[in-house]
Amino acid sequence: MTDRSTKDVQAAIDATPVEGVADYAGPAGGWGSLGAVARAVREQMKTSTHTRALLEMNQPDGFDCPGCAWPDPKHTSSFEFCENGAKAVTWEATVKRVDPDFFARHTVSELWTWSDHQLEDAGRLTHPLRYDAATDHFVPVTWDEAFRHAGAALQALDHADQAEFYCSGRASNESAFLYQLFAREFGTNNFPDCSNMCHEATSVGLPKSIGVGKGTVTLDDFDHADAIFCIGHNPGTNHPRMLSTLAAASKRGVPIIVANPMRERGLERFKSPQHPGEMLRPGAATPLASAYHQVKIGGDLAMLKGMMKLVIDAGALDHAFIAQHTEGFEALRADLDATPWSWIEASSGLSRDAIEAMAEVYIKAERVIVCYGMGITQHRHGTQNVQAIANLLLLRGNFGKEGAGICPLRGHSNVQGDRTVGITEIPAEAMLQRLDAAFGINSPRHHGHNAVEALQAMAEGRSKALISLGGNLAVAMPDPETCFAAVRRLDLSVSILTKFNRTCLLTARETLVLPCLGRTELDVQGGRPQWVTVEDSMSMVHASRGKLSSPGPQVRSEPAIVAGLAKAAMPASKVDWDSLVADYDRIRDKIEQVYPDFHDFNARVRVPGGFRLTIAPDKRVWNTPSGKAQFFAHPHVDERGDARLLLTTIRSHDQYNTTIYTLDDRYRGVTGRRDVIFANEVDLSQMGLAHGDVVDVESAGGAVLRGFTVIAHAIARGSLAAYYPEANCLVPLGDHDPVSGTPAYKSIPVTLRAAT
Repeated sequence: MTDRSTKDVQAAIDATPVEGVADYAGPAGGWGSLGAVARAVREQMKTSTHTRALLEMNQPDGFDCPGCAWPDPKHTSSFEFCENGAKAVTWEATVKRVDPDFFARHTVSELWTWSDHQLEDAGRLTHPLRYDAATDHFVPVTWDEAFRHAGAALQALDHADQAEFYCSGRASNESAFLYQLFAREFGTNNFPDCSNMCHEATSVGLPKSIGVGKGTVTLDDFDHADAIFCIGHNPGTNHPRMLSTLAAASKRGVPIIVANPMRERGLERFKSPQHPGEMLRPGAATPLASAYHQVKIGGDLAMLKGMMKLVIDAGALDHAFIAQHTEGFEALRADLDATPWSWIEASSGLSRDAIEAMAEVYIKAERVIVCYGMGITQHRHGTQNVQAIANLLLLRGNFGKEGAGICPLRGHSNVQGDRTVGITEIPAEAMLQRLDAAFGINSPRHHGHNAVEALQAMAEGRSKALISLGGNLAVAMPDPETCFAAVRRLDLSVSILTKFNRTCLLTARETLVLPCLGRTELDVQGGRPQWVTVEDSMSMVHASRGKLSSPGPQVRSEPAIVAGLAKAAMPASKVDWDSLVADYDRIRDKIEQVYPDFHDFNARVRVPGGFRLTIAPDKRVWNTPSGKAQFFAHPHVDERGDARLLLTTIRSHDQYNTTIYTLDDRYRGVTGRRDVIFANEVDLSQMGLAHGDVVDVESAGGAVLRGFTVIAHAIARGSLAAYYPEANCLVPLGDHDPVSGTPAYKSIPVTLRAAT
């Protein structure tokens, strides 16, 4: 726990006013949420008829939210969206345009001086663009010209592994499948993708533990859980529709135990905008966390080991489950016996009493769900964190029964689906064999680059081309100085986007920006409307049908653009790209051929709500080499040495990944600015600093974030927080989990000093 209460921290803030910083007393959701939606609609859609799109979001015959991957209820209402989902839609369905006139007025050098918010707020792309170095402008080109330039640059590479194929989680299953087919026929498995930056520790760690790299729970399981643990995530900002699920559990008396370094309103209390009675009652809000433990940044593994020690000491094991379904328990027990409480308390920042209270709830509950986010995965020991959560659940048989299991909270709406249909740098041999048989190609067998390896290869000149299916790769990655220079030295950079962003401005020898349709928009191919599919974070695959008009006649669908690039790069391709794009049912037929779990794909996905992919642990089947779930012992180490302060990057409430809707962060009381550092008030006092001081933050590698204002906040001792991506400069490109490659955005050793 922190040394000072939230009330004490607020008193310190009130005593020293800071511009743009104030208390936010309301709950998550509520009138603040409705007001924010109204402002977003007014500013982006204005009087456009596109506002009707909000009523079609997450509906059986509508489109899937382009925001988070939280699943849809079986029986959706006419108002099945959250504040941040609505912002994502208004951002995409905006009436603003960046057309040829816009680029004629603004040079690349001028646009570089714009903020990331200004760049994307300018509007939707309408034409294919090519950078003209002589004039320093992007100029419109025809699609044939764009494909010809891209194809020529790809054909000029010395070998296929000089190309990197980045994929964002916004891509549909259909476009992602075509994309991986393009790259593999071209000859590479280089697939840096957004999963590498967020939940790769899940994708790598869980298969070794339970045989699948996904969560095991369904939305219905939350109705049957006896306890829910929320570790290292912030639903109010990153997956707001989860708040309704947590509120329902709270109302039926389920303990919700939170472990998170910062106090987050979205884990404390919630007022649902969908319930008029609750909205109209002053002060009415549902309390969420029944206990809130402010674990120190990087202290989750110590906390989890403490809980496991207590479960074993209490004799609260499911002995029959452990004997029948697991291996490695004795090694885990020995490691826990050798782990001293002095280390657990010092590393976690929690007292033994606090951890005992958490363990008591866990032991008393017959059915437990553990939810976690990037506060668990984005560390040097992220894979160990994930496996420790699996260990805890295995001890009491919390897999394969209703109301229990593990729930990794994925970010982007189809990041899990993209991985399922082949966006991976480490493909399985069986999948490659089926892909080759389906298309008559010869896929490469060697492993490709993940995101960190791709940027390193680009920085060193080993990779020469980057194709980006969505996203803002250079800004999302750590160490912008290295990453920006890496993209600028490329021979080819192609960005397939709905909106312009900073990565587009990192001009290579040949730079192309290709405008694509968004999730909300009507996609007509072969004279008929097409639709796509996505997979949510609980392995439900369902249809998504856009209805809105395109932002311009030159804007094409992602599958059409991928096919155009593939044909240009491989004139002798064995794939009938035109046939696949003309009817997306044909793409789904091919997905079914390559992935047996998609059997009867076209029929099953036409059922409202779709279908769930097989999750073997649900049936207590473990697809590990031994056929049993594995306990993993992780000896206690201090990976950050004697670092006094660890900083975590965070998202604001008005932000989605690198997309910044406004400069506000409502729930944390920050308005109109992002140049702030959140700190524990006692830590500040001991360093001779105070709320409102202007400071410099220096990383262990010497990178400095200069001139930021430090503000007192309810955050664990020894912990700091700053906004992503502004604080990415503090993370060296090589600072990552050695097992998964996930950058350590959440545990950066730093020093804090008055600004020079």
